[in-house]
Amino acid sequence: MRTHAHAFAVALAAGSLAVLTAAPAQAAEYSSALKVWGVQYDAPGRDSNSCTTGNTRHEYLTIKNYSRTATVNLRGYVVKDAVGNRHTFPTNHYLQPGDYVRLRGGHGTDSDGDNVAWRDNCNFIWNNDRDTIYLYKPSGDRADVHSYTKAANDRDGNGFITFH
Repeated sequence: MRTHAHAFAVALAAGSLAVLTAAPAQAAEYSSALKVWGVQYDAPGRDSNSCTTGNTRHEYLTIKNYSRTATVNLRGYVVKDAVGNRHTFPTNHYLQPGDYVRLRGGHGTDSDGDNVAWRDNCNFIWNNDRDTIYLYKPSGDRADVHSYTKAANDRDGNGFITFH
């Protein structure tokens, strides 16, 4: 009987360890008002990163201010992908409590009123099959992180995933 009880305890411990190690990167919660709300990782249409005729402007990351009271300035926040492509918000862009911004590829004029910021880069940043999205505070502390795969997270296949 002791052998069965020991085997059960080992199996239970191994199962618990497997659950802990299998937890996705986004399981950790960070102390930040700003979070990645969602990503249009696969822009509609045939991918083309041409600045004049491409569709990178339709690939975007939505960052939301989840604070109920604090306005947050995006200046100095950094968005990165798994291989190190990055965008640093270079100018003041204020998010009121509950407000959001869509960080789009391509070129345009940032607008608080239209809730848009531009990466000023026509290359795609998010992979169409899988990637990891990192959001860092100006201090360098991590504000949020999410990993996704098209197969596991995009059930309707529209290229858009929400996280929070």
